[in-house]
Amino acid sequence: QVHVVESGGGLVQPGGSLRLSCAASGIDFNILDMGWYRQAPGNQRELVAEITSGGSTNYADSVKGRFTISRDNAKNTVALHMNSLNTEDTTVYYCNAHYVVLNFWGQGTQVTVTS
Repeated sequence: QVHVVESGGGLVQPGGSLRLSCAASGIDFNILDMGWYRQAPGNQRELVAEITSGGSTNYADSVKGRFTISRDNAKNTVALHMNSLNTEDTTVYYCNAHYVVLNFWGQGTQVTVTS
């Protein structure tokens, strides 16, 4: 059984930083494309950043230059380093593990940016 578990959300002031982490188990991590998504109430889930099994990355325009996605295949984890956070980044962040037609989601972690 595949498990995807996020950690690292919390409360931060505008301009601050947070690091989200996601661990995937139950499947060969090396073959997975990994991504971070976020979803505000009433909105569709949107891609924040993704990293392929080969290490290629892609970012939403709204986070380019502020967020960095990275993966550690030895630890079966993917991280999202978030800098220069603003109130518009407040929402629930979800980790996604993807391989061909298979999609696995974590339970989500809340990020709140407030003064």
